[in-house]
Amino acid sequence: MWSEWYEGLQSTAWLFGGAEGLWARAAIGSAGGVTVAILAVRSRSLTRWGAVSAAVMGTGYTALGGLLWFGALLVFFSTSTMLSRWKRKHKRKAEAELLYEKTGARDAGQVWANGGAGLALCAAHAIWPHSGWLYAFIGVMAAVNADTWATELGSLSRVQPVSIRTGRRVPAGTSGGITVAGSAAAAAGALTIGVFAACAALVPGAWSEEGQTGAVLGTIVLTALLGGIAGAFADSYLGATMQAMYRCEGCGKETERLIHCGRPTSVVRGFQWMSNDAVNILSSIAAGAAALGISRLIG
Repeated sequence: MWSEWYEGLQSTAWLFGGAEGLWARAAIGSAGGVTVAILAVRSRSLTRWGAVSAAVMGTGYTALGGLLWFGALLVFFSTSTMLSRWKRKHKRKAEAELLYEKTGARDAGQVWANGGAGLALCAAHAIWPHSGWLYAFIGVMAAVNADTWATELGSLSRVQPVSIRTGRRVPAGTSGGITVAGSAAAAAGALTIGVFAACAALVPGAWSEEGQTGAVLGTIVLTALLGGIAGAFADSYLGATMQAMYRCEGCGKETERLIHCGRPTSVVRGFQWMSNDAVNILSSIAAGAAALGISRLIG
């Protein structure tokens, strides 16, 4: 039975990688991306422009990469959406109190901040196939998944976070604040991407022939775990040191928002151009570089 299953996968391996199935994958990606986008808008997980961006991105991932690439994106999106809906009432109240820059449905900027670096790596691999692109991609997706899981689950922690920069207790929701629960969630999120990537690597054509060896599968999982954690902590550090933070002139609270209490806020630290989306992009790039380095050390 297993040999027949494996032979069946081999006969359709062109769907998972290579130029032979480009147009078929593009058609599948477009259909899948549009379907996911429509469902996301209806469930209020994405704004309309966020959905358009997700559909374009999904088509690119599927056409240029295949199963592993699009699958990792789908794992990230589906798990983060489910977590954001979990205890939604509690987190809506927390988000209002924590003064995040963006809440609710993800917009186009958030979609590209989380998936743009991965799409660039996917395109690079399509032009010049190399395992290095794949390891870097796994690190990127592990980092964005880790950061999302840490944010969604860490916000429910009853323990006051500490600043990654100073080690002192800070109010819940402060950029750069970390908790044990959030850190554990980040590790779980990164590991989830690693396990998926290792399973996808077993499919002929999704990775390479070497991707079917135990040593390489172990490297994939470990690379995702360590690279994802590195990216999540890089996100926290950038949030604590470089991300723009503002003070509301009305209530005196610190916020990530330009407008609060109906009036403009003033910068108290960080750089104005360093928004939450910029932090996500830079930390995911750092995670990709870390994952590539880790894969070379242990590979």
